[in-house]
Amino acid sequence: MNQRYVYVLAALLTLVGMSIFMFKWQVLGFPLTRDLEKPVWTVEAAIRFDSGPGSIKVQLHVPTLTPGFRMLNENSVSRGYGFDLDYGSGGREAQWAIRRADGAQNIYYRISVYEDPGVDQSDTTPPFPPLPVINEPMKTAVDVLVDDVREHSADTASFTSELLQRMNDPSPDPNVELLLAGVENDADFVDVVTAMLASARIPARLVRGFVLAGRQRNAKLVPWLEVHDGDRWLYFNPQSGDESLPDRYLVWWRGNEDLLQVEGGSNAEVDFSIQENHVEAVAIAETNAAQQGASAVDFSLYSLPIRTQAVYAVLLMIPIGALVMVIMRNFVGIDAFGTFMPVLIALAFRETKLVWGVILFTLLVTLGLTIRFLLDRLRLLLVPRLSAVLIVVVLLMLFISLTSHRFGMETGLSVALFPMVIIAMTIERMSVVWEERGAVDALRAGFGSLVVAVAAYLFMGMQWLEHLIFTFPELLLVILATVILAGRYTGYRLTELRRFRELAID
Repeated sequence: MNQRYVYVLAALLTLVGMSIFMFKWQVLGFPLTRDLEKPVWTVEAAIRFDSGPGSIKVQLHVPTLTPGFRMLNENSVSRGYGFDLDYGSGGREAQWAIRRADGAQNIYYRISVYEDPGVDQSDTTPPFPPLPVINEPMKTAVDVLVDDVREHSADTASFTSELLQRMNDPSPDPNVELLLAGVENDADFVDVVTAMLASARIPARLVRGFVLAGRQRNAKLVPWLEVHDGDRWLYFNPQSGDESLPDRYLVWWRGNEDLLQVEGGSNAEVDFSIQENHVEAVAIAETNAAQQGASAVDFSLYSLPIRTQAVYAVLLMIPIGALVMVIMRNFVGIDAFGTFMPVLIALAFRETKLVWGVILFTLLVTLGLTIRFLLDRLRLLLVPRLSAVLIVVVLLMLFISLTSHRFGMETGLSVALFPMVIIAMTIERMSVVWEERGAVDALRAGFGSLVVAVAAYLFMGMQWLEHLIFTFPELLLVILATVILAGRYTGYRLTELRRFRELAID
């Protein structure tokens, strides 16, 4: 029954830990690796106009649905204007208002976005469009072309592609020439195609956006065609008919409404500029979590002061060292002094580095053990003897530091990072084992402690693992579950296989 409870508890801990981990990774976007940066594009709209004698209202279409992108933040810079974001018939609108203003006016709107391939924002399903009112002879040209394209297509996507190819034919037929007679730019071209698709009862609309690439001081809006096939919106290149979106194409607004409307002003114009920056993925994930109102960000270690973060970056690696200790003791069978002494020594190795740490640790234990044997002749009681050993360890640390500094070896100064009490207890424990079971057992346990400390140091020093545990501390629940399951292991250890090999032969 107890064994069943152990398995249930371990499974529950693993489920909770992995659930929180997957949520923070997949939904909030916390990165698995450190020093990961993502490109973030800031698009700035600069609105300029001359003020009139009365109140002023300004409306600017801003991004609403942005497939492949997620908004990081947005803000407005406008002196004295009230600012609001609202939804209109063409999507979201940034709105500014002021009672009175004098002279030339400048208003800025900024939005920062980053790529997220998982974002597939779809608009609502539109109704079938009404038949457009087209005068002759344009109506006849549209009907003939639509009927001909329908004969050479199978569905909405193929119909749109075939229509665009015919409209872009270098040697167009008379009907196409007639329809394109008044076209002056790409937006007009898409408007004509949208009207022809409406004649075929296919919902379509003009999409305008930016191709995000580096720094652009005067970015131009690129028109695109969006068509609904009954299930979802499809994007088509107006010039080639290919069903696709350009790489890093940020949809700014949809429809035929004016991008900018200014009431109470004149000579209005808007210019766009784009700036690419690189932001840490953790900062993006925190902002994303805050926007979604996720409580996980409130308990993130990144919200702590920097100094406190540095402390927990070390403390959170102690369970990793404890797991290594459990594996080395329960599964490998390496004997060591104490339970957590090797883990604490491994923490000291993080500052002294491995080679010098092993040398300094061996030197301290050897000298301390020698002094401990000399103290045996005084026949002291336990507490005074431990206190004497502790004082000797402090003096040895001081001597090693001064000597190494004298010879220009600054690494010896870090010997003070070793936990003095643990070193003193190790020396005492090793001397007792030496007296009771002999030098071989004492040296084996001392060497085992050093091996476990080195193994713990190697795992605790992994930068990617430190980032993973710091970013996803809930993974400690999985480590706890592993330790609990390891505590039920009663089989052979690796070091015991040689001792009991005769039983395996029989």
